[in-house]
Amino acid sequence: MLACMKANYIFAVIRGLNEEDAIKISKAAVKGNIKNLEITYTTPNASSVIKNLSEEYEDDEEVVVGAGTVMNLDIAQEAYEAGAKFLVSPHFDPEIADFANEKDIYYMPGCATATEIVTAMDAKCEIIKVFPGGVLGPNFISDIHGPIPQVNLMPSGGVSIDNIETWMEKGAVAVGVGSALSKEVADKGYESVTNIAREFSDKVKAFKK
Repeated sequence: MLACMKANYIFAVIRGLNEEDAIKISKAAVKGNIKNLEITYTTPNASSVIKNLSEEYEDDEEVVVGAGTVMNLDIAQEAYEAGAKFLVSPHFDPEIADFANEKDIYYMPGCATATEIVTAMDAKCEIIKVFPGGVLGPNFISDIHGPIPQVNLMPSGGVSIDNIETWMEKGAVAVGVGSALSKEVADKGYESVTNIAREFSDKVKAFKK
């Protein structure tokens, strides 16, 4: 699962206006080859969305459905029961880390300092979210890798089609992409998500060649 998420590289951070919107954005992202789906708990009925998508892609080994904005243990439990394979928070919570380890799923806490990162590593977090990525910037990744080269860092926030290659050059193991995916839905419909997702995924493929 970890290797699959790294290979997929991009996490679609889905903040739907409602349940239907979240499902349509997610499916459109998968069509554009973004196959890590982070359904945030700012989305109404997020657990239902996770359950729907987990069942939809049950036989697709490349699509990984998880939960975002997991603020506490209760939400973590709810997401897990809905089928989430990973949990993402804007912060580090030791209770969520213990729960994820117990259930053998991945916890990706948001960290913004070396101390927070090491604390998360000690709690067996395999991928650590760099948040807010737009504030910390790509150099934060390479700076942390100086003393802690083994850590897997995933920026979320501030990742765009124009700078994704810079994040990759600086050593990001994955990236989270949110509003950039759905910014044209109101004007151009859900096909715009597929087109933007494909543009992102094509840039990743080209960089990895």
